[in-house]
Amino acid sequence: MGRHSLPDGPTAKSTGARPGPRRRTVVLSTGLVLAVAAGSVVALRSGLLPFGGRCDGPSVRIAVAASPDIAPAVEAVADTAREKATRTDGRCLDVRVVARPSHELADSFGQRPADPEFQVWIPDSSLWVDRVGAESGTPLTAAGTIASSPLTLGAVPKAATSLGWPNKRYTWAGLTRSATSGGDLRLGVADPTRSATGLLALSRISAANTEDAGDGDEADTRTAATAKLLYQRVADGDDQVMATLPRDDSGAEQGNPRRNQALMLSEQAAFAHNESPDGGPDLDLFYPEDGTARLDYPYALVDEDEMSPEQSRAASRFMTLLGEPDGQRALHEHGFRTGDGRADAAVLAAAGGRDPQPYNAAPADPPTAKQLQALLGMWTITVQSARISTVVDASASMGNPVPGRGGQTRMDLARNSLLQALATFTPEDEIGLWKFATHLDGEKDYQELSPTGRLGDPEGGDGTHRDALAAAFGSLAPVPHGATGLYDTVLAAYEEARRTYASGKFNAVVLVTDGADDDASSIGLDALVTKLGKLSDPGRPVPLIAVAIGPEADASALDRIVAPTGGSAHRVDDPSQIHQVILKAIMAAGSTAPR
Repeated sequence: MGRHSLPDGPTAKSTGARPGPRRRTVVLSTGLVLAVAAGSVVALRSGLLPFGGRCDGPSVRIAVAASPDIAPAVEAVADTAREKATRTDGRCLDVRVVARPSHELADSFGQRPADPEFQVWIPDSSLWVDRVGAESGTPLTAAGTIASSPLTLGAVPKAATSLGWPNKRYTWAGLTRSATSGGDLRLGVADPTRSATGLLALSRISAANTEDAGDGDEADTRTAATAKLLYQRVADGDDQVMATLPRDDSGAEQGNPRRNQALMLSEQAAFAHNESPDGGPDLDLFYPEDGTARLDYPYALVDEDEMSPEQSRAASRFMTLLGEPDGQRALHEHGFRTGDGRADAAVLAAAGGRDPQPYNAAPADPPTAKQLQALLGMWTITVQSARISTVVDASASMGNPVPGRGGQTRMDLARNSLLQALATFTPEDEIGLWKFATHLDGEKDYQELSPTGRLGDPEGGDGTHRDALAAAFGSLAPVPHGATGLYDTVLAAYEEARRTYASGKFNAVVLVTDGADDDASSIGLDALVTKLGKLSDPGRPVPLIAVAIGPEADASALDRIVAPTGGSAHRVDDPSQIHQVILKAIMAAGSTAPR
């Protein structure tokens, strides 16, 4: 549908009837202005145009990298500054604005380039600035926020009506569940590893599940299940997910299985879509009532210590301009709220918001860096197939009973917990099983019970590899008089995992043991750690995840063993906790895998 003009004043509260068509505006002149502006930007960047008649003296130039959604508004303020001959230190203020996706610059700044080409960075979320800081990358100084936009669920009219728009209100978990449970409504989202919108939406879903479930493990299970559903319609980035909406009202477009009827997006993205002359059917917005997440557009100085005093003051002057009435007006005209989140009636109406949706709800507390890391790990391991070799201690001590568990042994509980973990993996995941004890197979301390293979592949007549692997787990039993042949087993399992590394999958070795190495003829701890360091490859990571059961396990040795692989060691007193520890460790390892 076509471009809409903004209402002249605050929109009256609706009584429930759908509003009539919004007024149209002539788009030819706007397109001409944009074309001329785009050409001027290219010419200015190339040095082909003079600075301008009213500001032809000395100038101070700064380069601003801005998220693509806010870059046009920032450029409008920069253009006005040139037109008005705005000065800083008595010199003309010359601000060049370049649109760059936030995740791309976060990757670049995280590597700490020696000579950043920008003095100011305006990403769409502070989480990118925090990530660069956590990676000890390019020094960034967040000077404030210049705009904001809450996250919503936008739906085309038919889908919005089916969800009860505008009168039905939802929590984040309820809204996502309703949008994904029917099968007819296709819900899209941008990849949380590349989009602040996708990641913050996932964080609110996780928080809602935690509040609803009350139990952390149940909440994680619900969030992982939601992630699996969302991944079916995931797009690489914010622009790509917007392109999945229907292009028009035709039945062919509405029924196209590649088109989404709803998206998780920002209010500003919905505004830009609805205002576009060729954006397709307008979106109606649902604002979850249990605390909104929002994009906050920080104004960050890039390596401020390396900036000249003139550049530093020019950057400060430009931030002031963005906060002044003309600057805020430019931001509102592009669909943004003020930095403190105050809603604008005109923006809300054009974006598709309507009472009684709680679009003035207070923002929720932002997720912590630790929470975001866990979410990214969960997303990685949920949506990316895994290749995991499981190595289980079968020494005699695994037959020791666990106090308070009705005579069940360590092996009984470990076996059951591993079967629970197996149930969480998909048919695309590749899992295998080794067991170990001293001299288990001749001179070898280890034996392969089931090769690492795809769980969905046929195996053994009418069964699958999952069935065969479950039987192998079920067969695990302590070896009478067997001791703990730990070091040689770890080396052999890790060498095999490196040899059979599967690109595009999350590769790992999971070790479960209750003792210290008892093989006097083994490689030895120091030599093993050195060997693992040589085998490890950060570009093709295979983290070793060790679970130590009970007090006899050599925790300090396991800490040394996992360190060169980028893995982790965990101690449990109750073997029934093994599956929870393994899944959490895999999620944590997945969050640090190469992007």
